[in-house]
Order: sequence, then C-alpha cells, then structure tokens
Amino acid sequence: MKCTQRFSWISMLMLALFLTGCGVTDQSAKDDKKANEAKSYTVTDDTGKKIKFYKAPEKVVSLQPSNTEILFALGQGKKVVGVTDFDNYPEEAKKIEHVSDSVNINAEKIIALKPDAIIAYTVGDEATLKPLEDAGIPIFIIKSAANFDDVYGDIEQIAKVMGVTKKGDALVKDIKSQIASVEEKVGTLDEQEQTYFEISPAPEIYTTGDETFQQEILETAGIKNVFADQKGWVKISGEEVVKRNPETILTTATYVKDAVDEIKSRKGWEEIAAVKNDDVHLLDESVMSRPGPRIGEAVELAAKTVYPDLFK
Repeated sequence: MKCTQRFSWISMLMLALFLTGCGVTDQSAKDDKKANEAKSYTVTDDTGKKIKFYKAPEKVVSLQPSNTEILFALGQGKKVVGVTDFDNYPEEAKKIEHVSDSVNINAEKIIALKPDAIIAYTVGDEATLKPLEDAGIPIFIIKSAANFDDVYGDIEQIAKVMGVTKKGDALVKDIKSQIASVEEKVGTLDEQEQTYFEISPAPEIYTTGDETFQQEILETAGIKNVFADQKGWVKISGEEVVKRNPETILTTATYVKDAVDEIKSRKGWEEIAAVKNDDVHLLDESVMSRPGPRIGEAVELAAKTVYPDLFK
C-alpha cells in the first residue's frame, strides 16, 4: 500500500515538473518572439510600401548604379552580390555578378543568388519584378533622385534598410560639408561664367536645362547655364549654341573618341568664345550624372574646371 502511495506521489511530482517545464518553455518561446520582434524594423520605400526586416540584410542586389554607390559609401559593399552592367564605381563593383542591363532583369540569376533584399527602382516595366516578389524576396523600390534632397533621402532610406542609420547620417553630413566648402569659394565671384553643358554629342546634340539634376550641380557650383531657360534634357541645334556663345563648354561624352577635339572641330563653332579660348573640358560622366554619394564631388569638379583659380 505504501509502495502504491509512493508511486502515486512520485508520478504527481513528475507530472508537476513536466507541466512546469512546459510553462517555462512556452514562456521562453514568447520571450524569444518578443526579442525578435524588438529587433525587427520597418522601412517605407518610395511607393509607400512598408517592408519589414527581421534582421539587417547580409546579401543585397542593387539594380541602379547610384544605389550601388550608396551601399559602398555606407560600408556595405561586401554585401552586394548583384548589380547592373553599368556599375563601375567603386572599382570593386565591376567584379560583382551582373544581373541587369538597367532595363531587363535576369530574375533567375537574382533568385539563384538568394539575396535578403533587392534595392530596385521605378523606371521600366514593374512587371519584371513579379518573379522576384513571387520568390519571396523583399524588394525595396527607390525612385530616381531628381535633386540633392532626393539623394539625401535615398541615402537615409538605404541606411535604414541595411541597419546602419548612423552611417547614413554621417555620410549626408560629409556630402553637405563638401558642397558648402565649394559654395563658400564660388560665393566670392563677381560674375558667373556663361557655360554650355553637353550631355550628348553631334549629330543629335542634347543639353541640360532647368529642373534637372545636372542643373542643380551647375547652380551650386556657381556656373551660369546658357540653356537654363529651357526645361529638362533638351535637343538643340549647333547654331543655337553658337548664338548663345558660351565662355566655357563642358561635356560628359566620355564614350566618344576625343570629345573635346570633336567639339572644337564642328563647323561654325570656331566663333564660340569657349572654342577660341580653348576652354572646352571633358568631365567624368558617372560623377556628373549619377544622383548618388558623389554629388559633392560633382559640384567640386564642375567648379574647379570652370574656376580653377579659386581652388589653388
């Protein structure tokens, strides 16, 4: 009888311990869940979509060169596993797997890379992103920046996605500081240089007008764009450039063999002041056209080229 009672007592004790253990396990699971939720964070992309991240991405695909530059500038370059054919800065970006030509996306290759996030953009057919969405990969969409403030916003957004918000703040501060330094120098000018900025060479000549990213670079660098009365990227005639007679000519046609000589040799352009004074200059296209972390460099490059004496 005693044995039976002892067995019953031991059984009840074991059951109590088991139930207590279950309670601890359940509570532990709840605590772990709360901890994980505390570590998770949500970032809103440029389409208004809120994307939840449970941890900072370890592998990222970037579908725009400017965003790739931002990732590297934030110290996240080693996490980038896929880029476009046009990603050439910094030098390390050239060695990363190409997954897009900036219009067409190789979804199979991207999925095979198993990225934790994709930094995409709104240009092109958004339906091309559907296979990636179906694969369950978080897609963070950023609109192409139209001005400096947009660039600062892009940096802050990508910094949040990567879990490095302080680095994002520091990067924006550094860029603004570089630009402010240039503004201080050009602020001493009595008169701004009349300048023509060519983004596409003959026979179809294009320049930049008002409400463009390049115009903000020129304005900030203290440069007077002779086509600032136009809006957007404008197709113009050679005769119109001759008529406006710029004192300086800047071109970003780095893909043309000897772009400076090509401009100087155009019929009728020998009468332009910039050509007469040999004031025609080729600038790095990627620096001058990408709305990314090198905008401070772009402003400084333009100002140094047009006003070299200010930077001696």
